[in-house]
Amino acid sequence: MDNDQANILVVDDTPDNLRLLGAILTDQGYRVRKALNGQTALKTVRTAPPDLILLDINMPVMNGYEVCQELKADEETQEIPVIFISALDDVLDKVKAFKVGGVDYITKPFQGEEVIARIDNQLTIQQLQKQLQAQNTLLRQAQDKSEGLLLNILPQSIVEQLKEKPDLIAEQYEEATFLFADIVGFTGLSAPMPPKEVVKLLNEIFSIFDQIVERQGLEKIRTIGDSYFVAGGLPIRRADHAEAAADMALEMQRAISDFQWSNGESIKLRVGINTGGPVVAAVIGIKKFAYDVWGDTVNIASRMESQGVPGKIQVTAATHEKLRDNYLFERRGAITVRGKGEMTTYWLLGPKSGKSNLIN
Repeated sequence: MDNDQANILVVDDTPDNLRLLGAILTDQGYRVRKALNGQTALKTVRTAPPDLILLDINMPVMNGYEVCQELKADEETQEIPVIFISALDDVLDKVKAFKVGGVDYITKPFQGEEVIARIDNQLTIQQLQKQLQAQNTLLRQAQDKSEGLLLNILPQSIVEQLKEKPDLIAEQYEEATFLFADIVGFTGLSAPMPPKEVVKLLNEIFSIFDQIVERQGLEKIRTIGDSYFVAGGLPIRRADHAEAAADMALEMQRAISDFQWSNGESIKLRVGINTGGPVVAAVIGIKKFAYDVWGDTVNIASRMESQGVPGKIQVTAATHEKLRDNYLFERRGAITVRGKGEMTTYWLLGPKSGKSNLIN
């Protein structure tokens, strides 16, 4: 810190000492303020905190130790360095000065060179501490930003694991539920729209889907174009993963009904769900991390979406078995699923409401 920028408060009940110290410090380019007693010193500090305080000990009403204790008890003033300057030369007096928060101790009668050297030393330390604090703040901000970016890519529990052990993370799950959703006819119907409008529309829809994911406690695995892939039961295991996925699908269908194409045509969503296992989930990549899931259960969920019907939620028999006690279904029947042959599937309609024309 440059001398002409540093503000020193000198506290001493002897006017001659104040004048002498003031003259020495002013000659060195410091800005100097003075106080004849502890009470005045405290008021001065709280009004305009100095960079450093030179503090006498033996003063009436309130001695230097008491002044220093009050300064260190206040969050607004506790970081101001205090150098005691006193005629007391006993070791115990010096020990007490350091115990109450002093950073240095000068014995009277003092030499001007010593006073300046000790002040310069403390101001340099203070400046280095401030620089270190600023660097630590920048480091914390950078770490927070990095973690925030990771949380946009990876599940929070996976980020925590990577922080603890940055090795390959792969885990097998015996059962989970997967949901795929796709905007029907997106490529053709969005073609007449300006690119920015297409991106804006997709962002609005997926932002709502993200909120539903958060609310239902599911995990968004990824989006590709206009398709949306969600998992339930991983990386955080939960017994009701199928129910959460079903509720998400129903919410998604309700949400998409509020959107239209530029020609006024309703935007429709095709959703597929499958439950099963085992599946493997892992973090892959070195420079660009990705959290992904592999297994036949995932592939079948994708087929449920791609071979579904606009505006409907198609689920497998395995998912239907999980949900039949609490949800309404309509049997679609057997369909030929690419790579799997014939499978019996169902349309998920909603929570149970006792409609007799629907099977369970």
